[in-house]
This record gives sequence, structure tokens and C-alpha cells, in this order.
Amino acid sequence: MSNCSSRALTLLSSVFGACGLLLVGIAVSTDYWLYVEEGIVLQQNQTTEIKMALHAGLWRVCFVAGKEKGRCVASEFFHGPDTDIVTENTANILKTIRSATPFPMVSLFLVFTAFVISNIGHIRPQRTILAFVSGIFFILSGLSLVVGLVLYISSINDEVMNRPSSSELYFHYRYGWSFAFAASSFLLKEGAGVMSVYLFTKRYTEEEAYRPHPAFYRPRLSDCSDYSGQFLHPEVWHRGRSPSDISSDVSIQMTQSYPLAIKCPDHIHISTSPC
Repeated sequence: MSNCSSRALTLLSSVFGACGLLLVGIAVSTDYWLYVEEGIVLQQNQTTEIKMALHAGLWRVCFVAGKEKGRCVASEFFHGPDTDIVTENTANILKTIRSATPFPMVSLFLVFTAFVISNIGHIRPQRTILAFVSGIFFILSGLSLVVGLVLYISSINDEVMNRPSSSELYFHYRYGWSFAFAASSFLLKEGAGVMSVYLFTKRYTEEEAYRPHPAFYRPRLSDCSDYSGQFLHPEVWHRGRSPSDISSDVSIQMTQSYPLAIKCPDHIHISTSPC
């Protein structure tokens, strides 16, 4: 990464941030985080009969098989009495994973803020601090999302582990493409955050390299000196003597070296008498 130019880092951080924002937005708004199937195992031929199948997101549950096929309900109303399910495991899973819902929403807000700040920093690169701020927001957004994903997975695993074992009941679950989009968004946002922070350090280093050295400025002599204002007033700095100044000094020295009689001659009396 040390060989990347500022232009390349700007382009990559913008692309990674935009893709991360797009993927987490799609993941939060779609209903394909989890697929669940419930049924019974027929003992005669050891086949499985699917009684209920659904796909669920953060806000809604849609049935794809069973008596409720084609119906979509909000997640908080899934465990109502009018919902036909085979076991309570699915209802418990969808109830517990709601605790992870706020974290993807916070992540979406943070990545949107980071993307806006990052674009402002690209438009005005002289404001170097904006790249650093956007990088921090990208990283915080990724951390918030990964906390939500961990809670989501742990909630499902806890319910599956506590599920009573039975040879007659069939239960199967898998994660959907919305969950994969959220996981991919985490990687993109962390990458955008790292590149934004590195872009800040690179721009700051370049500014320091082009900043004039302090030796080019005449320092203050002291606070009580008559020349203490020379640092702020370059017009009174010491400059080389011009030829006119040198000629003036020479003329003054020549005048001072003449005899007193020449500089100030006494009055000579001239007689008007014919003698």
C-alpha cells in the first residue's frame, strides 16, 4: 500500500465505501437472511415431508411452503396464534434474532455518514482531516455490523442446540444471500476505512514536505526588543545596501575629512583703498 498514489487511494476508498453502503442497504431491506424448513420424517420409506418453509429478514417473514405459502408477516407478529408452524424452534429463533436488528441499522447510518464525509474530502483535498474522520466512521460502521452478525449467529445456534432431538421431526436452516451481502459489506467498509486513514497520513506527509522550513523565517529577537516585530513585518527585515546608500556614506566621510577652514572659511577682508 505504500506504493499507492493519493489518486489511487482516493478512487479505491470511494469504490469500497460505495459498494459497502450498497450491500448493507440491500441486506437490511431484503428478507433473505435465513431459510428455515420444518417437516416430518416418514418412517416407512425414510423420506421427508416439508410442512413449512420460510425465508426471513430483519423485519419480515415470508412463507414459501405449507399452508401459509405466499404469506408475509412482520417479524414481531410471527409467533401469533394464527401462524401455522410445526415446532416452536422457528418462532424462538425469529424472536431471539430480533436483538441483533439495531446493529445493522446503526452500521447503515454510520457508513452513509462516512461516505458523505469521504466525498467532501475528495472534493476538497486541502481539508486533510476529513479523510481521517471518514476512515474512523467506516471502521466503526464495520464493527457495528460485525457485532450484529455475531449476535445473529449466536442466537440461532443457541436455539438449535436447545432443540429437543427427535427422529420424527425434520428441521433445517441455512443463511441466505442477504446475510452474505452483510458479511461482504463488513469487509468492504473495513477496507475503505483503512485506505481513508492511510490517505490522510499520505496527504499530511506531503503537506509537511512542501511546508517551508522555519529557518527561512527571521525569528524574534526578544519580547522587549525594538526589533521583535521583524518576524511579522518583513518590510523592516535587514536588506543589503543599495549603491545610493554607499555613495551617500562616502560623501559624508569626505565632508568630515576636509579641514575646518575649508568647511567653514573665515571672512577675508578686501580693501578698496588704492594703496
